[in-house]
Amino acid sequence: MRTMILAAGRGERMRPLTDVCPKPLLPAGGLPLIGWHLRRLAGAGFREVVINHAWLGEQIERTLGDGSSWGMSIRYSPEAQALETAGGIAQALPMLGDDPFLVINGDIWCDWNPARARTIGQQLTALDWLAWCVLVDNPEHHPKGDFVLDGGRLDGLKLADTDAPRLTFSGIGVYHPTLFRGVAKGSRAPLAPLLRQAAAQGLAGAERHDGRWTDVGTPQRLARLDAQLTNHAAPSRAPDRP
Repeated sequence: MRTMILAAGRGERMRPLTDVCPKPLLPAGGLPLIGWHLRRLAGAGFREVVINHAWLGEQIERTLGDGSSWGMSIRYSPEAQALETAGGIAQALPMLGDDPFLVINGDIWCDWNPARARTIGQQLTALDWLAWCVLVDNPEHHPKGDFVLDGGRLDGLKLADTDAPRLTFSGIGVYHPTLFRGVAKGSRAPLAPLLRQAAAQGLAGAERHDGRWTDVGTPQRLARLDAQLTNHAAPSRAPDRP
């Protein structure tokens, strides 16, 4: 299974840090944010990764190289201007193949096991579904959530029901290429409308992750994550180069 890490965002809320450093390369716990993803993917046996980039993208390529120091192959999908999530994925489809693939936001930290994506991909194929999203409890900065988890299905229609538990999209999903067939290559397009459409058609699944997850959207959240990883996680280090 191939993986795409989304790394093209400007990171406006992270300024001034992102004025000179792309957001996925900001360090936390001794590794750049994207390095945590690569380390976890490599440990789960993933070998082919596509990374899109726009703002300061040359720094990402220079830092991560061809991926050999991680035991994997990294290919890059450069964007002159960030194409948003669905637009960036659609642009990279020729490198992602014809089977379901895993996508991870480059600016999150999560202990979800990516090996799970292989089973999810098999389920998508068997059910002829288009998407499967990993959901998490709503953080303080996003209390209303994004979707409802309904018996293993993604539901975007029940949000008006105040009794329905709402959850937040983690930025981790497994998608079939067909989900993006209506997105023109090189066009800007968000992901949420595609997920809601697939959910409305009964073609999207979901699961809740109860582990650790952080949307690293501000310098304060980055500092908090750095302190948590440094003081409590005591993770083993990846190779020195990335």
